Amino acid sequence: MIEIGAQVDLSHPPERVWLALTDRELLGRWFAEAETVEGVPDRMLLHTAGLPGFEANVEVEVAERQEPDLLVLACDEAGRLSELTCTVTATKQGCRLELREVSTHGAWSAEQHDPREQQFRQALTVRLPAILDWLAFQQVDLRRADGGLTAELPLIGVRGRAGRNPRRRRTLVAVVAGVVLVAGTAAWVTLPPDSKPAAAPAPTATASPTVTAGRTAVAPTPTPSARPSRTTASATTRPSLTPSAKPSRTAASLPPPPPPAPVTARYETDSTRLFGYTGEIVVENPGGAPVADWTVVVSLAEGTTVDDVDGANWRKDGRSIIFTGAAVRPGGSQRISFDVRDSRPKAREPESCTIGGQPCAGL
Repeated sequence: MIEIGAQVDLSHPPERVWLALTDRELLGRWFAEAETVEGVPDRMLLHTAGLPGFEANVEVEVAERQEPDLLVLACDEAGRLSELTCTVTATKQGCRLELREVSTHGAWSAEQHDPREQQFRQALTVRLPAILDWLAFQQVDLRRADGGLTAELPLIGVRGRAGRNPRRRRTLVAVVAGVVLVAGTAAWVTLPPDSKPAAAPAPTATASPTVTAGRTAVAPTPTPSARPSRTTASATTRPSLTPSAKPSRTAASLPPPPPPAPVTARYETDSTRLFGYTGEIVVENPGGAPVADWTVVVSLAEGTTVDDVDGANWRKDGRSIIFTGAAVRPGGSQRISFDVRDSRPKAREPESCTIGGQPCAGL
């Protein structure tokens, strides 16, 4: 007995998933085109010839049916018989769909088994969610009210401000101008009356050599000569303090440069769809030695979940998805792909992505 299995967690109710499993037109959109067999209501012919892992079309007949939890199909693929069981289990986020096919007569070859299982997985994780999203979108009430949508935005608040602006602006300008005028007048009144002689030290300093030379015997210690000496002393003291203090403070306050990260990561949204998207992270090792202990943490938006991950081990911690994997060789890279389901029609990218505490590029 050879078994093939695949499962997926879906953010849709079991009734919607059941419809996608049993409706002939919907089944043809996400798995394979189907047509009914004349005279047999519970039998269909799936056009699987040419799909990976299938050698011919498959004739299926309902063997057991428990809506919306269980569907068992008896399959005949050119004489090779199998039983396909579809189990739908309700979850907090929606439901879980599990497909399990067991051969009852004949067997699949090694070249046929893996592609067939991969075909089931791809149909469940990529095409089926897209169809379910489309079904859900048909049920969204876009009107939101009895009056329907309108292209006119409520501009009452904007018009009110526009109507009051000219008068208030003129009043505000007058008040500001008055305040500035009063402040300027007060500052002018409080200035000392002898403010002009403040510029006198410059001419007296230039005339000090003449006064000192001509009146050495009469006034040995004139006042103008004392002022330049203090000015010179202070001028020579200040430059000596400024250069010596600044370099020492700057050198002491600079922290040491952080060590380079051993590995880096880059995020990219590979594809988007209604209610979901596929994200991709590339972990790169630019160093000269293999790096084994690397961890990528992706924080998802509220209301989003991860369905499937390829290229890494992963676990969930709240809204954070933690990826780990094998060692990355020097100069090599590791690619991680993951499918995300979003509760909103327009899918939202992750809120953050880090590797070793450092942000990923591209997000």
